[in-house]
Amino acid sequence: MRIILRLSPNTKPVPFDHLHNLTGAIHKWLGDNSLHDGLSLYSFGWLRGGKPRDKQGLDFPRGSRWWISFYDATAAKACLRTLTRDPDVAFGMQIVEAQILDDGTFGPRQQFKTDGAVVTRERREDGSRRYLLWHEPEADEGLTRTLRGKLKAAGFTGQHLQTSLRFDRSYPGAKTKLSTIKGIKHKGSLCPIIVEGTPEAVAFAYTVGVGELTGSGFGGLQTL
Repeated sequence: MRIILRLSPNTKPVPFDHLHNLTGAIHKWLGDNSLHDGLSLYSFGWLRGGKPRDKQGLDFPRGSRWWISFYDATAAKACLRTLTRDPDVAFGMQIVEAQILDDGTFGPRQQFKTDGAVVTRERREDGSRRYLLWHEPEADEGLTRTLRGKLKAAGFTGQHLQTSLRFDRSYPGAKTKLSTIKGIKHKGSLCPIIVEGTPEAVAFAYTVGVGELTGSGFGGLQTL
C-alpha cells in the first residue's frame, strides 16, 4: 500500500542530508511497531521540488510531494491514521493532503525508475563492505539476493523466489550519488531497475524497494 502525501512549504532550511528526519517522522507515526527493528518491508521516496538555499540547504517554496509504501497494509493504515492527527514532518513542513494509491498490476517483467539512490554492497574477507555500483555485474547479484531474502521473510515460496533484478545499463543518464545518514556516507546508484519474476514478486519489489537501507530512504521505486 502506497500513501501519497502533499507537504506544505518549509519554514526552516532543509539540510541536504535530511533523510534521517524523514525516517524519524515515519517511526513517530508508526509508534511502537516491529518495523523499527525488523527487516525493512517498506520504502519511501525523496522530497521533490526543492531549490538550493546557498549552502544552508534546500527550500520548498511550493511544498513537496512525498510517498511512503508498506507491504503490511495494517502498518500503512496505522501510519495514515496517526499522521492525520500529527501532520508535522520536519523543518516546519506539514502534511496538507494524504491519499492512498492503488498498488497497480504488473507483468513478469517491469522496468522502474528509482526515487532515491539504490545501495547494494558485498562483504570483503576482512569483514568490511564494498559498495557495488550500477555498472558492475556484481551489483545485480546483490540486488537479487537482498530481494529474495525479503520475499522469503514475507512468506513467499516457490517461483516467487526466482525473481531477479538488474540495473538497466542502457540508460544514458545512470550515475552514482553519495548520501549521508547521521554522518555515515553511503554510495548509491541512480539508474532504472528491471525486475523479472512472478507478477506478485514484481509488485512486492515496487512496494518495499530494492537494495539495502530501504527503511532509510534508499531504493524506492516508481513506475515510468
